Amino acid sequence: MRPFTFERPTSIAAATQSASQIGGKFIAGGTNLLDLMKVDVERPTNLVDISALPLRDFNATAEGGLRIGALVSNTDIASDPRVRERYPVLAEALLNGASGQLRNQATAGGNLMQRTRCPYFYDVHMRCNKRQPGSGCSAIGGYSRLHAILGASRDCIAVHPSDMAVALTVLQAEIEVHAPSGVVRTLPISALHRLPEETPDHDTTLAPGELITAIILPPPPAGRQTYRKVRDRASFAFAVVSVAAILDIGRGTVRDVRLALGGVAHKPWHPRAAERELAGAPANGASYKAAGRAAVAGARPQPTNEFKIGLAERLIARTLADTAASGG
Repeated sequence: MRPFTFERPTSIAAATQSASQIGGKFIAGGTNLLDLMKVDVERPTNLVDISALPLRDFNATAEGGLRIGALVSNTDIASDPRVRERYPVLAEALLNGASGQLRNQATAGGNLMQRTRCPYFYDVHMRCNKRQPGSGCSAIGGYSRLHAILGASRDCIAVHPSDMAVALTVLQAEIEVHAPSGVVRTLPISALHRLPEETPDHDTTLAPGELITAIILPPPPAGRQTYRKVRDRASFAFAVVSVAAILDIGRGTVRDVRLALGGVAHKPWHPRAAERELAGAPANGASYKAAGRAAVAGARPQPTNEFKIGLAERLIARTLADTAASGG
C-alpha cells in the first residue's frame, strides 16, 4: 500500500484547490479509482473525497431540460421517470453499463471520468503510454480485439469505456465545470474527452483540480431514441461496439438523425459522415446500411479487431431499422 492523505472538504472551492496540487485526486463512488489504486496504476498522494459536497441536485431547467448533479448515482438517473420518458437512450445506456451494485455506488461525474479497461494499461509490467508516457504501447501488435478502430494514434489504441458518455453525446448534453480559480464554465460533452494523439495519458481536456459539478440535458429532441450494445456476455461487460441513435422520420424520409458510437475510439465517437448520409434520405434498409458504411469509412483496425468494422456497420443499420419500426 502506498501512503496517501485523505480529506473531505465541504466546499467546491476547497475541493478544487486540494485536488489541483500534485498527486491530488477526486474520489466519490470510487468504483474505478480504487481498483486502479489496488493494482498500482493510480498512485495519488492525496485523495479528496467530494461526497459531502452539495452536488446531488436533480432538477428541471428553465429551457425544458434537466440538470443532474455530479454526485447523483447512476441508479437514480436511470430510474428517474423524467429520464425514462424523455431521455430513454440515457436510461438504456446506464442499465447496460454495469451491475446494479455498481450503479448504486457510481456517480454521474465519476462515470464520465472513468479510465480505459485496456489490459495493458492495468498491467504495470507492460508498456503503456497512457500509464507511463513514452514507454510504448503493448496493445499495438498484441491482443487488441477490443481496441480502437477509429481515431487511434501510433501511441495508443485504447477505447473509452463509458456507456453513459455515448448516450450523452447523442443527446448533445453539456457539463458544468468548476476550476480552482473559481471560474465556472460549461462545455459540450463532445469537448470533454479527447483522442490520444501523442499524449494518451490525458484522457480529458480538464486541467488539474477542475471538477465536473453537473450534467445539463437540453430539451429532448424529436424522434425515437435507442441504445444498443454488443458485448461478450449478457451480464456486466464493456462494449465491443455500442450505438446510441435518435431518429426522426416524416413521410418516409429521415428528417433528422443523431448517432454516437462506443467501444471504437478513445472517446465517444460522433460519426458525422453517417448522419450526413442519412439526412433527407429514404427511411429504408438501404439508407441505414449506407449510413453504417459511412460511419466506419476511415477505420484503421488492428489485425485482431478488423471484425469490428463489419460489426459496427451491421449494428448501426439494425439499430436504425429497429428504431424506425418502433415508431420513429
